Amino acid sequence: MASPEEKLKEMDITLPETPQPMAKYKTAVLVDNMLYISGHGPARLNDSTPMSGKVGDDLSTEQGAECARAVGVNILATVQGALGSLSKVKRLVKTLGMVNCTLEYQEQPIVINGFSEFMADVFGPDAGVGARSAVGMGSLPSNIPVEIGCIFEVEV
Repeated sequence: MASPEEKLKEMDITLPETPQPMAKYKTAVLVDNMLYISGHGPARLNDSTPMSGKVGDDLSTEQGAECARAVGVNILATVQGALGSLSKVKRLVKTLGMVNCTLEYQEQPIVINGFSEFMADVFGPDAGVGARSAVGMGSLPSNIPVEIGCIFEVEV
């Protein structure tokens, strides 16, 4: 079975540098065998990855899902930085996905599927899928389209 790093290589994804906090917080906190990841915004996967905008107005559902997938890349960079290897992840436990969207927008779960499907591709259909919430927000910092925080069970 391929390691998460090998799967990323197969997808032609190189993780960026570990994202740095934008304020007074830690991007990851390890407690016992649980790794808590603070809310992350999207990494630029290609020139077309939207980095700002409101889903349902500036961006389509598909573009929002692409942003959610890009958030996953940033989160994996943080996880790798905290653990040294993505192979130490046992499973994704919980995801909180927040979508910067219009008041009437109702497809937040489809947007956050961009993240969830990416995690399943990297960690497998069981370990890469956890409990999840997908909610709409009136705004997010720096007008990012998606912010996601999550919890992983890890080997220590």
